[in-house]
Amino acid sequence: MRSFLACAVLGSLSVNLSAAEKPNIIFIMTDQQFADAMSCRMGNRYINTPVMDRLASQGRLFSRAYSPNPLSMPARSSIFTGRYTHTTGVQANDAGSGGWKGLTVMGTYFRNAGYETAYFGKWHLQYDKSNPGSHGFSELREPTRGKSEPSSPDTRVSELAVRFIHQKHDKPFLLVASYLNPHNICEYARRLSGRSQILTCGEIGDPPSSGQLPPPPFNLGPQLNEPDGMTLMRRGYQVEGGLFPVSRFDNNTWSVQRWGYYRMIEMVDAEIGKVMKALQSAGLEENTVIVFTSDHGECAGAHGWNQKTVFYEESVRVPLIISWKGKTVPGTSVNLVNTGTDILPTMLEFAGICKPVELPGLSLMKLSMGMKVNKWRTHVISENQLSQAGEIDGSVPFMEGRMVRSERFKYCIYSQGSSRESLTDMENDPGETRNLADDPAYKSTLVEHRELLRKFGVENRDTLAEKLLSIRRNKQILN
Repeated sequence: MRSFLACAVLGSLSVNLSAAEKPNIIFIMTDQQFADAMSCRMGNRYINTPVMDRLASQGRLFSRAYSPNPLSMPARSSIFTGRYTHTTGVQANDAGSGGWKGLTVMGTYFRNAGYETAYFGKWHLQYDKSNPGSHGFSELREPTRGKSEPSSPDTRVSELAVRFIHQKHDKPFLLVASYLNPHNICEYARRLSGRSQILTCGEIGDPPSSGQLPPPPFNLGPQLNEPDGMTLMRRGYQVEGGLFPVSRFDNNTWSVQRWGYYRMIEMVDAEIGKVMKALQSAGLEENTVIVFTSDHGECAGAHGWNQKTVFYEESVRVPLIISWKGKTVPGTSVNLVNTGTDILPTMLEFAGICKPVELPGLSLMKLSMGMKVNKWRTHVISENQLSQAGEIDGSVPFMEGRMVRSERFKYCIYSQGSSRESLTDMENDPGETRNLADDPAYKSTLVEHRELLRKFGVENRDTLAEKLLSIRRNKQILN
């Protein structure tokens, strides 16, 4: 009742749309794609993504969009409920973690508003796929590669999405196309370390000569004065035979890894192109909002990391494009976005569905449409739990953290270490090569960001935020 009353009192230019006025919405999500890993962002010398580029040219690209938690299941739990991951309780890739099953899922909002709802692709959510009553998606398929479906899972996602688009629709629809690639970079990195690994979305061929490879990242080394907890976690993650066996990669191996990563992004770009072509041939382009993002990024060697979970830009900043042909105003927005809390309110507003007051995020609709927004947030928060490490020195390291990204700075704090904080000047040091937390010249900035996190913890009932701040001065010896 509280949510309904809020809608009635606030009113909205998007509320009370008729069925004929409601646009279709297609939500496209890749897995493990860094924000700038598109040719519209980095040029086409090493990567070519014409479909993503076209979406960006017709819509609004948000260049400072951050994952709520740079790991798949936590990020997805946030995106599909519109809640922070400390609220969902899902902080790891563990289906048994968290208590979020009582939270309303994206599909339910749209189904209750008269939308057809369909979901094709990677699920990785706690809700039972076979029970539409729990998640609201009337049609749900998660293709996997096996004897029954020998083709690439991503190819099957496109096939299912194309078939759905060409069906007769008496109502507006919400279609989710959740692709697996470029997640195969995880297997590819392990292959480069000498292990036998299948690329489930298809082979990418042999790398070219070294002269044609992309360069290794310029920020390949650890951050200067990096928090010692991060040093510990790097050791824990990069154990031989583990999930992240990259400790012996040299510059050329990192270049090959990046080459493979870009090929996987090109593969998924082509799959998205099939969906866009179907939308055009069905005559639905001008009545369909496209929202494109990824759950988290990929370090691809930045600071010596591969994969995700850390707060470095390559891991936590993600692509976000909102495109509605003829209606969105093309361009790039530098507004700070949390994809976990902001995507659902944005889609709800486009559909004329009032946002429940308990959802903490902001709608991006007006920004996408070129409308004036009088006030916007000054910072975003991301959360993580580094829990995928392997055993070192007889134990498995574990660390939690919080990140505050303000207009100019990034502040991080962790649960382990004698030096638990980092502060980076993102304007002058976008590669995050130097930790300024102990620099006296930045003491006031450090204190300001601690206060931002403290207020966030109080306002959003994030008890860990306060705990991290209270123990930041504690000394802890790391093995």
